[in-house]
Amino acid sequence: MIEIVGIDTPSLGDRGYLATDGAEALVVDAQRDIDRVLAAADERGVTITHVFETHIHNDYVTGGLALARATGARYLVSAADQVAFDRDPVADGDEIEVGGMTVRAMATPGHTFTHLSFALTEGGRVVAAFTGGSLLNGATGRTDLLGQRHKAALASAQFGSARRLAAELADSVPVCPTHGFGSFCSATPAGGGPSTIGDEKRVNPALTRSEADYVAELLAGLDAYPAYYAHMGPANLAGPAAPDLSPPRRADPAELRRWIDAGEWVADLRSRTAFAAGHLRGSLNFEGGSNLATYLGWLIPWGMPLTLIGDSAAAVADAQRELCRIGVDRIKAAATGAPGQWAAGARLEQFPTADFAELAARADRDSLVVLDVRRDSEWRAGHLDGAVHVPLHELAVRMADIPAGEIWVHCQGGYRAAVAASMLAARGRQVVAINDAFSSAQQAGLAPAAR
Repeated sequence: MIEIVGIDTPSLGDRGYLATDGAEALVVDAQRDIDRVLAAADERGVTITHVFETHIHNDYVTGGLALARATGARYLVSAADQVAFDRDPVADGDEIEVGGMTVRAMATPGHTFTHLSFALTEGGRVVAAFTGGSLLNGATGRTDLLGQRHKAALASAQFGSARRLAAELADSVPVCPTHGFGSFCSATPAGGGPSTIGDEKRVNPALTRSEADYVAELLAGLDAYPAYYAHMGPANLAGPAAPDLSPPRRADPAELRRWIDAGEWVADLRSRTAFAAGHLRGSLNFEGGSNLATYLGWLIPWGMPLTLIGDSAAAVADAQRELCRIGVDRIKAAATGAPGQWAAGARLEQFPTADFAELAARADRDSLVVLDVRRDSEWRAGHLDGAVHVPLHELAVRMADIPAGEIWVHCQGGYRAAVAASMLAARGRQVVAINDAFSSAQQAGLAPAAR
């Protein structure tokens, strides 16, 4: 009996897979940190013999080539992709034997022009469909990552691909997508639970709408996506090596000050409240955890030297792993421990934090600058009357758009507000970070403006 193991990367909203018949194993869409995949195979005592890519990914650096080289497995990538490395080319209709399993390639363009899905068969019965960025759980992959000029044509292709999967696969076949668990690669919000072809026929817009309605809805829902995506496709076409996850060298306090003053990035991984209570002047707060790679990768000038500050070596190592997945894998140095260890007595900068109730209680609220750093789609869904809107990913180049005065900055949950507050403080602005859920604004009497 085939076992399928999901290898989740929740911080990027992605899921890779290991499938095994108990002796041999195949892997689909491996993330960059392949040690997790190797551990899953070792735990089951199976040999990885085939590594598949559904497409050239635009949201992360693949671990597929490094995994194939580490295991001696065949690396199967679409024959239509112009890659710079040796691979086993695979095309629509190809069938590949993997031990007691058979994999059939199905062309499913839409997310990319050359996208493939893979139907996994045992004993002549399809037991899973690895659909990559095509058919997701209740959604489909976005179609604008290859450029705005292609998005409408790819949306129509995505509609046809979803219909093909639904027509050729039985209702009972589990759908195993790579994207759609919070990934910006999903065109619309997608579920994360188990799903089948039959489930998707009932709920997926590509299978319940007309083509015209589906395409219009998909295109209307496309919002900004992380800037680092522009670098992922070229990296994956070139053939990325395995990451170096060895600990960065230790940075001393004088170096931290010198690098910040030189314009380099020093990212403080500590909690947003700890950062607000005391941080190095000019450092930026990217609290470690599930949002780190997305927002640091989105905002950092590509190739900028990066040094990390963390509570512990483990916090730095976690951040290093997250960042390597998007190709930020040359950490210049790191400093760890309490502020006394990396500040060496230097005066720490501070700024206040607050919640929406405290904003509502301010008698001089009309004189404050309320800055909303959420994305356009979030702003359109509802915002505070009188707020200034500058999405976080535009903040660095739109500082001049923010009026003078005390700035109270908010987002949807507090993470982006903390990042924005650190950026503003680094520019010398007087700032208060609202560390609160936007849903609390109405409870505090701050009624969102009409859409």
